[in-house]
Amino acid sequence: MHWGIDLGGTKIEGVVLNENHMVLVRERIPTEAAKGMMHIISQIEKLIDILSKEVGEKPKQLGIGTPGSVDPSTDLLKGSNSQAINNQPFHKELEKALGIPIKIANDANCFALAEANMGAVSEQYPDAKVVFGVIMGTGCGGGIVVNGRALNGRHGIAGEWGHTLLDKSGGPCYCGKTGCTETIIAGPSLERYYFDQTGNKRSLKDIYADYQTGSDPVATQTIDRLIHFFGIGLSNVINTLDPDVVVLGGGVSNLDVLYTKGIEAVRQNVFNPTFTTPIIKPKLGDSAGVFGAALL
Repeated sequence: MHWGIDLGGTKIEGVVLNENHMVLVRERIPTEAAKGMMHIISQIEKLIDILSKEVGEKPKQLGIGTPGSVDPSTDLLKGSNSQAINNQPFHKELEKALGIPIKIANDANCFALAEANMGAVSEQYPDAKVVFGVIMGTGCGGGIVVNGRALNGRHGIAGEWGHTLLDKSGGPCYCGKTGCTETIIAGPSLERYYFDQTGNKRSLKDIYADYQTGSDPVATQTIDRLIHFFGIGLSNVINTLDPDVVVLGGGVSNLDVLYTKGIEAVRQNVFNPTFTTPIIKPKLGDSAGVFGAALL
């Protein structure tokens, strides 16, 4: 059996899959992150107990997905939206509490792993060896899967294209650099760009609706900017990694224009006379995180 935990800022979700990747049980409980790291660990223990009672046995190992990663050099967690466990030996303390081996990966790695092994990629391109999974939502992340396994990297940041330099016009990023990919093509960045041009605060969904009807020149400008920089940003990844498939996830990935004009923008920037890399929509939606954790 495969046991997985998706650790979020407000909820902890757990799943147990059988060897055929079918869901045996799936439950969620609140994170209650404000109570600190040891309380979060006790909540995970509580969830494991609930799952164990339902399947009739305890886990021998566990995978955890979180919007952060463990730094291999320090074994401390970094970049999680559960602030109480950042810069803490969360991995070590959780293994001590549960008494089993635990693998931790960020949410983009889990997304890529799930879509590669039991989602859109496995259905449409089952022979794919290298998969790049993209999350374009509140932030912009990525995960690399090679031969069915997530690539972590020396610093635990493999696939983090959201913090590669794209264009200084994106402005300061929370990471301390300026012009990161995330500052331009993530959802809030696109909404901020529209606001800066108009003084009107609107959702990306509404901006895109006006883009489709052609009723708002600034909406057109905003989505054209997305297409342009999506093409440059993703082509940099393809030029470096040359994956067999790219699968997009997150709220921004729901914009159909990425699969038409977006792909054409990538084509224009790829270092090859032809461009045949499939760029596809995901299948698993919100389930990808917890499924990917179970596959770690």
